[in-house]
Amino acid sequence: MIPRIAAAHLRRLASYYPVIAVTGPRQSGKTTLARSEFADLPYFNLEAPDTRFRIEADPRGFLESVPQGAVLDEFQRIPELVSYIQVMVDENPRTGRFILTGSQQFEVMSKVRQSLAGRVGLLKLLPLAMQELQAARVTPASTCGTASGNGLERANRWMFTGFYPRIYDHRLPPSQVLSDYFSTYVQRDVRSLTNVADVSQFEKFVRLCAGRVGHVLNLQNLAQDLGVAHATAGRWLTILQASFIVHLVQPYYWRTTKRLIKSPKLYFYDVGLASWLNGIESPAQLVTHPLRGHLFENLILMETLKFRLNRGLRDNLYFYRDSGGAEVDLILELANGVYPIEIKAGITLGDDSFKGLRHLAKVVVPPPGKPPNGGGLVYGGTNAWVHAGTQVVGFEQLDALLRACGAGA
Repeated sequence: MIPRIAAAHLRRLASYYPVIAVTGPRQSGKTTLARSEFADLPYFNLEAPDTRFRIEADPRGFLESVPQGAVLDEFQRIPELVSYIQVMVDENPRTGRFILTGSQQFEVMSKVRQSLAGRVGLLKLLPLAMQELQAARVTPASTCGTASGNGLERANRWMFTGFYPRIYDHRLPPSQVLSDYFSTYVQRDVRSLTNVADVSQFEKFVRLCAGRVGHVLNLQNLAQDLGVAHATAGRWLTILQASFIVHLVQPYYWRTTKRLIKSPKLYFYDVGLASWLNGIESPAQLVTHPLRGHLFENLILMETLKFRLNRGLRDNLYFYRDSGGAEVDLILELANGVYPIEIKAGITLGDDSFKGLRHLAKVVVPPPGKPPNGGGLVYGGTNAWVHAGTQVVGFEQLDALLRACGAGA
């Protein structure tokens, strides 16, 4: 098992609350983490029909049979169980009793927040972080080539392989795992979340979204390309968000002096899945692929989000783009002001690489006494230096940049 950074925060939550809910994509490691950190608690998988039937038949009797608590996997299969748990923990509020894991957002989490308000700690666990794999000295080499190579080659391997633990734990071919993952996702999550009449049309929708990774979302355009109603496209996008397939990054528009784009940008929680959906069959194919820059941006955005969530910090990621086309790929909203980060997939940087950061410094109105700094630039190379106040780092040094700017310890 590859050690997870989020384990420390999970243990911290268990010392605060009687119930902890761990959510995230399927196969992101939720069950492994929960069972390893709470090995003394009995484990129940609510995906198993017999287990589910027994609990649904007598939820109160089941909970009385586990007075010390339990790990309840895929608890969204019996969402009404949280109401019974509420009564139980109100009678005995001992911390760290119930660990709930689930792979759906929105409706289930709404019920958790409603029934267990003040009693539950929340942890969102995404697939493995590059930082976790580097610490464990694990690379995509076992599935797609050697571990050597320059920054571009290593970035291509990360983008092709993605970060689902199963690929690394069992040294499996990424394309096979991601194909099976997507097929299982459509058959299980999509059908359980909503009644999608035309599954093949929905699959085309997901692939169209993958083709727009890193772009500002135009839902009307998506609907037209697929030949479905705007409302249908909006409903399907909500499904992708609810099941941790896509993530929308909102535009930053506070304290600026420019007219800004108000639509979000679309990313995938796992860059490997986005690559597979775009028909990429090897790391070498990424060398000349037209979406390479956007996939690299997806890689950096998601690694930044993992850095925050694994430490129990909020999602504070934004992007900047004004009506004139000036943009910065990533804005972190921190206690000491905004910290902009530009993302460049190549290994050659010129003066133009910093123009977005210079523009932002002119238009963002900083808090009193806190002028905007030079920010950071993450690129596809391996060296690090400072350019006109901007900290430049290779993509594999992202965590160091985030710690230095105050995004997390």
